[in-house]
Amino acid sequence: MGMAEIYNNKSDKSNEVDRELAEIRRASQERASDNMERARDSVERSKETFAEARGEALELAKSRERKTKNERVTGNTETKRDVIANKADRDKAYKNIMDVTRTQMSAPARAFSKVIHNPFIEKTSEVVGSTIARPNAILTGSVSALILVLGVYTIAHFFGYPLSGFETIGAFILGWLIGIIYDFFYAMITGKVN
Repeated sequence: MGMAEIYNNKSDKSNEVDRELAEIRRASQERASDNMERARDSVERSKETFAEARGEALELAKSRERKTKNERVTGNTETKRDVIANKADRDKAYKNIMDVTRTQMSAPARAFSKVIHNPFIEKTSEVVGSTIARPNAILTGSVSALILVLGVYTIAHFFGYPLSGFETIGAFILGWLIGIIYDFFYAMITGKVN
């Protein structure tokens, strides 16, 4: 085998490799082209789907708007009944809720619930809570009773005076009056009731 034959042999192998590479390139380009085409189709379908969805949403919004306008014009709006109509219905609903709640209580708790939810006691409690037993009045009465009784007791103990027992009650009443007066002026000045 001569040099020419070796060269021709290498040349044939080289040509064969070049042909295989060219074939691989062509196949790769075809796949890339197919992939690009599929991607373009997918984008087009997405655009079409988006446009369809947008159109449907706009149509739905327009129909709802027309329906709302028609209801306003005709005054034919449907409302849910959230409020109980009259006092008898409210009382009946209250009684049903209390009965259901009481079934889940122990016997002593049920008896106590019946006593404190008596209409007379509830009304009395509401009146007392909004007039006499105001939170600021009770708090001020308690704090003043603590401070004044502590002071009176200290002075009486230092000088040897006997205490009658009314000191705590008197200090509480004084503090309560101060609390009521504070609430009154607060409501007069700000217009808000605590």
